[in-house]
Amino acid sequence: FQWSSPPEAIERFKSQEIWFPPPQFYEFCRLCNFSSLEELQQFSSARALEGCERWMPVMLSAADGFIQLLPGDELYPEDPDYTGEKKITMSTDKKVEDLMKEGGIFHRIVIKDVNNLAVYVNIQAKYKHINPLMIKCDNSDYNSRL
Repeated sequence: FQWSSPPEAIERFKSQEIWFPPPQFYEFCRLCNFSSLEELQQFSSARALEGCERWMPVMLSAADGFIQLLPGDELYPEDPDYTGEKKITMSTDKKVEDLMKEGGIFHRIVIKDVNNLAVYVNIQAKYKHINPLMIKCDNSDYNSRL
């Protein structure tokens, strides 16, 4: 076990020292919005009674990678398969870059390979939640404070 700040964990992920799945990458990007544990605690206490929604990422297989679509994304299905019983497969022959250029409403995680993820969010978070910082694993151009 090793204690790391969210930006440190992301850097270790980018350098392939550690690995965590896309939902945890998304949450680390969300935690990068806070400068201290006290600030995080204040946010979570203030937001606690607002509610939450059930999420089920929907995987879209593209020609050169994958996109995990999240609620609010323009490509997210109206009736996602919450149980896995429908075995719905979304796929396209388009490249990820083309899908990104064509789109306009994003709430997704782009997966080029296991250590190359990017979070894209331009929707308003529900229930007074905070959106993750949009971090690309191939680029350190984010402004984290933790």
